[in-house]
Amino acid sequence: MKFFDEAMIEVGAGDGGVGVASFRREKYIPRGGPDGGDGGRGGSVIVIADRNINTLVDYRYTRKFIAKNGERGRGSDQYGAAAEDIILRMPVGTQIFDAESGELVVDLTEHEQRVVLAKGGDGGLGNLHFKSSTNRAPKQSTAGHPGEHRSLRLELKVLADVGLLGLPNAGKSTFIAAVSNARPKIADYPFTTLYPNLGVVRVAPEKSFVIADIPGLIEGAAEGAGLGHQFLRHLQRTHLLLHLVDLAPFDPGADPAADARAIVKELEKYDEALMAKPRWLVLNKLDMVPGGERAERVATFIKKYRGRGRAALPVDRVFEISGLTREGCEKLCLAIWDHMQTVKDAEHPDADVRFDEAAPAAAIAPSADVQ
Repeated sequence: MKFFDEAMIEVGAGDGGVGVASFRREKYIPRGGPDGGDGGRGGSVIVIADRNINTLVDYRYTRKFIAKNGERGRGSDQYGAAAEDIILRMPVGTQIFDAESGELVVDLTEHEQRVVLAKGGDGGLGNLHFKSSTNRAPKQSTAGHPGEHRSLRLELKVLADVGLLGLPNAGKSTFIAAVSNARPKIADYPFTTLYPNLGVVRVAPEKSFVIADIPGLIEGAAEGAGLGHQFLRHLQRTHLLLHLVDLAPFDPGADPAADARAIVKELEKYDEALMAKPRWLVLNKLDMVPGGERAERVATFIKKYRGRGRAALPVDRVFEISGLTREGCEKLCLAIWDHMQTVKDAEHPDADVRFDEAAPAAAIAPSADVQ
């Protein structure tokens, strides 16, 4: 299955059926009176959020969804049948915008959330509704109301608690595969990850959170370098960012601290709110650093990364791990769990709800290649 997180669609509701002017005509019943029925309601276009769907590929190629019109009324007090509604199922996390105004129509954040995107037109009135003591033979009827039509832009932002950030080959995919049930593609070349991957991390039978891995970000992404900022939107709903850093790069001339600061600058260019999220440094690939050099290399990195003066960067927390050998991963996951509980308690101080309820296993992204 291909992963798509953007689409443009057109939705159109059906028009209401026409009401009719009719009079009762039966043997031995003179002047039977009006009996024209109303027209039927036009079909609506309805969207339902579904946590079992994780891509907008269904709307990449089928772009028009037009409901049928309601039936016209008939004589003998017969109303026209209402048209069937069109049901569109989209992933939880999808935002739907009006393509013309850019206004947010709906943000699908809950499973089975149901919203009418285009309302069907009401049916017209038959002459049955116009009879009165002074107008016993009304000939007027009304046409059905038109259904709504609109162009919409779909944008998927995955629902995850924790987001991974870093350069290509920083070990993000290896890390998420080590701590969760996600199985992303892993290889020894840059940009192996081409689409977001979600995994559920379980630190205990009833304690879990969702972690998201996005394609690597490089310096100049704001100008379109690499995959650009295409997937950074998937981190906007997270509560915590993990900035993974390759502490043992293949290039001996590479400076991990300078590369990490460059990623922070790209993050700031994209979204200040994303920049303001809690961000922990995760120094990866310790298995490739000799034991006697680790402390010095970590201290040097932090000093360079933090910087001085106005350009100084804050450092919330620092973890040293190896995604390959899983060294330090358990400590990091437990710390994330504690942080998630703190966030949950702050958002819902009076609720007795554990954070793992927001981590459905069905939220895992497909593991197929993007073409």
